[in-house]
Amino acid sequence: MDDMVNEITRAHRELLDGERKVVTMRRYYDAEVEDVWDACTDAERLRRWFLPVTGDLRVGGSYQLEGNASGEILQCEPPRLLKVSWLYGESPGFSEVEVHLAAKDGGTLFELRHTAEVPPEMWSGFGPGATGVGWDLALLGLSLHLSGAPQVDENTFHETDEGRRFITASSQAWGQAYAAAGATPEQTAAAVAATTAFYAPEKDSA
Repeated sequence: MDDMVNEITRAHRELLDGERKVVTMRRYYDAEVEDVWDACTDAERLRRWFLPVTGDLRVGGSYQLEGNASGEILQCEPPRLLKVSWLYGESPGFSEVEVHLAAKDGGTLFELRHTAEVPPEMWSGFGPGATGVGWDLALLGLSLHLSGAPQVDENTFHETDEGRRFITASSQAWGQAYAAAGATPEQTAAAVAATTAFYAPEKDSA
């Protein structure tokens, strides 16, 4: 299962650490842009690699991801741009997700950008990994879907050895992005530890 962990190295991660936090992921998928677009916008395909989605799936309409985010579809320009508001939990602050696609060499350049106002206590505790690891897991699902490989069990993946290695590598990669954006070594180490413990808590030895 080392291929799953290697998925981490296939993505480039960036953080803009301002009043609004911007986490960006870029990677290449060996699939035609129309296929990637369809996988990201068709409700039946989204259910297979991400989450079930319901709602009025058109510009100006609203959506709900099962057990996760909801929002409004702000822009939809096939097959290159999807932009939605992204409301999750009790936080009412600004949060938007953009997906940009571009055809290249028979495949697709994929970019995901999540811009949000993050509560200070959450940011100081977890840094960009709080959302970044979640997006890494989502992009792993998309990669497996596009290649025709079986999906991981999202309920138990974090308990498996390969799942824990993947989450740890993702958390460390977001720690590097945090450091590149100006975080101190102490802030980076604390955020990586907290994020890893959240997504892959230690097994109960009792």
